[in-house]
Amino acid sequence: MILIVDDRQENVFSLRTVLEQYGFRTDAALSGEEALKKVLKQEYALIILDVQMPVMDGFEVAEALTGMNKTKDIPIIFLSAVNTHKRFITKGFESGAVDYLTKPVDPDILMLKVRNFYRLYEKNSALKEAEKELTATVNELHSTLESLPQLAFTASKDGELQFVNKQWFQFAGTKDSFPETQPGTAPLRDRWLECIRTEAPIETEVCIRRIDDGLYYYHLLRATPVYINENISRWVGTLTSIHEQKLLNETLERKVAERTKELLEINRELEMSNDELQQFTSVASHDLKEPLRKIQFFGSLIMDGAALDEKTTVYLDKIIRSSQRMSQLISDLLSFARLSEEVAFTESNINGIIEDILFDLELSIREKGAVVAVQPIPPLAVMPALIRQLFQNLISNALKFTRPGITPQIRIWAARAGDDYFNIFIADNGIGFEEKYKDKIFTLFQRLHAREAYEGTGIGLTIAKKIVEKHNGRIAVNSHPGEGTTFVITLPAQQSGNLLAAHHSTAFKSHHT
Repeated sequence: MILIVDDRQENVFSLRTVLEQYGFRTDAALSGEEALKKVLKQEYALIILDVQMPVMDGFEVAEALTGMNKTKDIPIIFLSAVNTHKRFITKGFESGAVDYLTKPVDPDILMLKVRNFYRLYEKNSALKEAEKELTATVNELHSTLESLPQLAFTASKDGELQFVNKQWFQFAGTKDSFPETQPGTAPLRDRWLECIRTEAPIETEVCIRRIDDGLYYYHLLRATPVYINENISRWVGTLTSIHEQKLLNETLERKVAERTKELLEINRELEMSNDELQQFTSVASHDLKEPLRKIQFFGSLIMDGAALDEKTTVYLDKIIRSSQRMSQLISDLLSFARLSEEVAFTESNINGIIEDILFDLELSIREKGAVVAVQPIPPLAVMPALIRQLFQNLISNALKFTRPGITPQIRIWAARAGDDYFNIFIADNGIGFEEKYKDKIFTLFQRLHAREAYEGTGIGLTIAKKIVEKHNGRIAVNSHPGEGTTFVITLPAQQSGNLLAAHHSTAFKSHHT
């Protein structure tokens, strides 16, 4: 709003008419005293002031206005038809006016000046408001930094300290100085100035001296640049104590190093023991099997060549069968012990491995009248010998645990299990078992059926589980009595271990018997 101060109504009316035509809001005062009262109650962007007025002339009003904080920045334009001499114009500027116009005045010139001074006042007002908000923001920032438990500070864009909180003085003597660092290390001020050259957020460890005890403590220095119009205005930073954490980390690192050394030594001893155990297993297997082979051989000779009574024949048959089971048990235990050996993964044709197993089991398949259906399975990185043993154990079980009078059906297929795994399914229509035993069957020497009903050592599924785990996979089973059993083998699509070049054909095959 523009205030027009003139003791003559006709002058006020003409000025208001011109200004309002250009969209300016106006107010009027017919004396200097009235003008001073109005400016105390109302905000004005510009004052057009007549010089020649009774009681209080325009110069006195201008001096009063420029002497008050509230009105000192309001631009004043003097307008006079009488006092046109140079000394009056000079006095007008000395009293605080921004311009001095003499009548008659060109309306266009008047409007140009009014518009310019009006805009200038608006810009100054906006600048003051922004300055006030900035001051409030800085005060709020300082209050926040003062409340922090860490050492906190602000610095100019060149890195000079501007504000520090009270915690700063636990490590530095003055608000302009940086804490002292350990002897033999670069001063903190030099490190700070070096860091801010990058104009990027800073995060670095420092060790600084506390004043009261003279000891050095680890701190984490963090600082962030504050941008105004894409230029760095200042830095805001903290020094957070990490002393206890640092000491704890050093202790943990020392203990980890000691424990690692112990574990390496234990591992070396275990490797030696494992080698000795494998040698012992091999020797023991040979030494234990040799007398059993003789029992079976000579028992068979007696059974076939001697005329024995029925009772003796039954006893001899039990001896031969027991020795066969013992021989199989020794073989299974040897296989179980060998699972700890390191074997490289090889990309292999799983269908080819299964086809070889079915060829070996051809006699059993024919005797049972079984139907085996194998769908294409993608090549996988496996340990071929172990994976062969896995499938042989599971397929042999499917042929063993069949229902009388029912044609055995065995199906083998694969399916993706997410992006990283394949599921291989081996399903049969055999005798099955209750779900409550599905974890028990993988335990060493566990049997769900009498030895007289179904042969076996109780080790086969334990070996199967160990083989799958050695392939970084898992094995699960679903079964119901009288409905059959489905084993689900989950294997990685890719192995992360040592992988040899494939030596099996990658062609897919299917087998139907």
